Amino acid sequence: MAAAGGESSSQTVSDELFQSFYTEVKQIEKRDSVLTSKQQIDRLLRPGSSYFNLNPFEVLQIDPEATDEELKKRFRALSILVHPDKNQDDPDRAQRAFEVVDKAYKLLLEPEQKKRAVDVIQAGKEYVEHMVKQKKKQLKKDGKPQDVEEDDPDMFRQAVYKQTMKLFAELEIKRKEREAKEMHERKRAREEEIEAAEKAKREREWQKNFEESRDGRVDSWRTFQTKGKKKEKKNRSFLKPPKVKMEQRE
Repeated sequence: MAAAGGESSSQTVSDELFQSFYTEVKQIEKRDSVLTSKQQIDRLLRPGSSYFNLNPFEVLQIDPEATDEELKKRFRALSILVHPDKNQDDPDRAQRAFEVVDKAYKLLLEPEQKKRAVDVIQAGKEYVEHMVKQKKKQLKKDGKPQDVEEDDPDMFRQAVYKQTMKLFAELEIKRKEREAKEMHERKRAREEEIEAAEKAKREREWQKNFEESRDGRVDSWRTFQTKGKKKEKKNRSFLKPPKVKMEQRE
C-alpha cells in the first residue's frame, strides 16, 4: 500500500510539474507575443530552425490545448506580424518566416496531424517522467537522497522541451528516409517500365522487318532453285555422249 501511495504521490508531483511547465510556456507566449516583426522573423529563422519548427505549437507559440478559435487568432496575429508587406525592408526573410507560420497553422487544421503533434509532446513528457522515476529509484537503491535536477520546474521544462524536439527530429528523419526510399523505388520501376517498352518496340520492329523481307527471301530462294535446275540440265546435256552413226554395208 505504501509503495502504491508513493507512486501515486510521484505521479501527482509529475502532473504538477507538467502543469507548471505549460504555465510557464503561457507566460513566455505572452512575453513573446509583443516581439517586433524582426524579432519574430529572427526567432522563426534562427539556426536549427529546420528542426525547431517541426513542432507547430512551438512555431505558433500556442498551448497544445488551445481551442480552434484561439489557434485562428494566434495565426492571424503572427502571420500579419511577419508578412512580407509589413517587412518590406527584408521581404525575402519575411516570406520564409510567413511560410513557416502558414505551414504550422495548416498542419494543425488537420485533426490527424494535430493529434500526431500532441502525441509527440505527450511522449516527450512521459519519457522524462520515466527517466525521473528511474533516477529516483537508483538513488533510493544506493541509499542516497532522491533529489534530481528535474525536480526544479525549469529543469523539467527544459528536459521535456529537449526530448520533444528530439522526437520530432527523429520522426522527420524517418519521414525523409521513407520518402527517399519510395522515390528510389518509383525511379527504378519507371526505368524498368521504359526498358520493357523499348524491348517491346525492338521486338515489334524486328517482326515488322522480318515480315516485310519475307517475300524477298522467298523470291530469292525460288530464283536460286530455278538457276540451279537450269545449270544442272545444261551440265547433263554437256556430258551426254555423241550419237554413233551406223555404217552402211555395200
